[in-house]
Amino acid sequence: MTKKIKAWYNQQWKNIRFSLSANDNILFIGFYKYLYRPQAGSLSAFLDEYSKSVGENFTVIQIGANDGITHDPIHKFIKRDQWKGVLLEPQSEVFHIFLKHIYKNNKGIHCVCAAIGYEDGKQPIYKIGFSKMRWATGLASFSKEKIEQAFENGIVAHNCKVHGIEIPSDKNQWIAEEEVEVISPYTLIKRYNLHKIDLLQIDAEGFDFEVIKIFDLPNTNPAAIVFENVGLPSNDYSACLELLK
Repeated sequence: MTKKIKAWYNQQWKNIRFSLSANDNILFIGFYKYLYRPQAGSLSAFLDEYSKSVGENFTVIQIGANDGITHDPIHKFIKRDQWKGVLLEPQSEVFHIFLKHIYKNNKGIHCVCAAIGYEDGKQPIYKIGFSKMRWATGLASFSKEKIEQAFENGIVAHNCKVHGIEIPSDKNQWIAEEEVEVISPYTLIKRYNLHKIDLLQIDAEGFDFEVIKIFDLPNTNPAAIVFENVGLPSNDYSACLELLK
C-alpha cells in the first residue's frame, strides 16, 4: 500500500511539474535560474556549468526524449537557458501527448517524432504492450531482446507491482511493435540548419553505442556527448570508450 501511495504522489507531482514547465511558469524557471544548486560532481553540475560557459545559442540534439521531463537530465537547462536544437522521440503517443506539448513555447526547440538511423526510412521499435505509463514507454527499444530481458530480470514485474498492474497471462500481449520514422544525422543537421552541436544527449535503452556510431563523430563533431552505459555489454562499453578516445 505504501508503494502505491508513493507512486500516486509521484504521479501527481509529475503532473504539476509538467504543467508548470509547459506553461513556462515564472516560479519554475526562476527556481532553476536563481536557486538551483546541483550536487557537486554530478551530471547536473557538469551541464549547469557547461551551459553557462557556452552562453547564448547552446545547441542540443537529444535522442530518445520521451516525455521531455521525467528522468531527463537536460530539461531544466533547456528551459532555463533557452537552448536551441532538435529533440527526437519515435513513440507517436508519447510525442504528441507529452513532448510536443511541453516545449510548445520554446521557439528554438524542434520536437521530431522520429528515431535516428544511418539512412532515412522506417524501422520497427519494440515496447511494453499493455501499459503506456512512463516506466513502460521508457523501456522502448529497437532491440526486442532488451524488452525480453526487462521481463526476465524482473524490471517489468517490479513496476507492475508498484503501479498495481497485472501482467497479462497471454505472452503475446507483453511486447508491442510500432513502425517509426527514421532520420539520418545528415538529414537532421541540414533540415534544421544546425551549424554546431554543443551536446549530443542520448538515452536509447541499450542502443546508445549504436547511436554514437551512427553520428559519424569526426564529421558531425559534437562538442560533448552524454550517454547511458547501463545495459551496454562490457565489450560494447569498452569499444565505445575506445571510439570516443
